Amino acid sequence: MEDKHLNLTQQLVHELGRAILRGEYKVGDKLPSEAELGEKYDISRNATREAVKMLTAKGLISSRPRKGIRVVEQNKWNLFDSDVLGWILVGKPDLYMLRHFMQLRQPVEAQAAYLAAQFADEEDLSHIEHALEHMHTAEESNDAEATHHADVKFHKAVLNATKNPFFIQLENFIEIALQVNLRYTNRIKPVTEAEYQAHADLYKAIKQGEASRAYDYAMKTQSATLNLIDNAIAAQENN
Repeated sequence: MEDKHLNLTQQLVHELGRAILRGEYKVGDKLPSEAELGEKYDISRNATREAVKMLTAKGLISSRPRKGIRVVEQNKWNLFDSDVLGWILVGKPDLYMLRHFMQLRQPVEAQAAYLAAQFADEEDLSHIEHALEHMHTAEESNDAEATHHADVKFHKAVLNATKNPFFIQLENFIEIALQVNLRYTNRIKPVTEAEYQAHADLYKAIKQGEASRAYDYAMKTQSATLNLIDNAIAAQENN
């Protein structure tokens, strides 16, 4: 447990958070007491208590007298918290978690595309086009990491082009969700020229102000990935 960018409390929060997301502590499991955690990680009782409070605020644990510190059920976790999302990414989520991400991404990003087609200005279009160009260059070079980075930039640019503060505040969630999906759906399918073309078609619809077409393109793109995940889950369950 050593990260010079974080204080001791934050380091303990990340250590325990990652352990929970990796399944080392499962729902209902009892964690060591504050005193035991302090001794194990060689930090003060105050720092340990603060870490427990932070994890409680993130919805991962509960801490009660005589019941101790326990992992709570997943539907109470704050999945929009940037730390929790980051721990999911590091923990290599399973196919079911990937499907959950996609089921939320699909309608959110389709509506974002619809709004972007209505409200995007020249600067927004420039950002989207720039990301698209980077994606094409990276795809031609077979640079998966650069392709992923450009893809994230593309979708964030579309989100910002909505001019809607609620959508824009989803930027961090969408970025992490994209990183999760892009990194792990590549176990199922590679990035192809067709993927780039789908993004190019979406950009064209947004640029031309064709909101309904932009919505349909976004839905279609997300549906293809969601179908791949569903098929992989079905194959896994049949084995």
